Amino acid sequence: QVQLVESGGGSVQAGGSLRLSCAASGYSYSNYYMGWFRQAPGKEREGVAAIDSDGNTNYADSVKGRFTISQDHTKNTVILQMNSLKPEDTAMYYCAFARGRGPRLFQYYYDNWGQGTQVTVSS
Repeated sequence: QVQLVESGGGSVQAGGSLRLSCAASGYSYSNYYMGWFRQAPGKEREGVAAIDSDGNTNYADSVKGRFTISQDHTKNTVILQMNSLKPEDTAMYYCAFARGRGPRLFQYYYDNWGQGTQVTVSS
């Protein structure tokens, strides 16, 4: 079972930045991808960004140019750098892990999920 631990959420004013981290452990797959998802109250969970083990990335249109996903293989960590934050980015953010080739933004492909970290952006 893959374990995922998120950190880095918090509160920020519009236009500010936050950096989310996801530390993964308990896997030995050579092909995998990891993603960040978010869910706001009353809304469905949506894919934000994903990265595969080769470094290929995929972004939701709503965050392109503002968010950057990266990975540190030495620490088995995936980072989501969020800049120019908007109030509509407010949500619980989840890290997820999937085996195979990606990177995909559909939650149904992901087998393992973190507990989530809250991001709140005030206007």
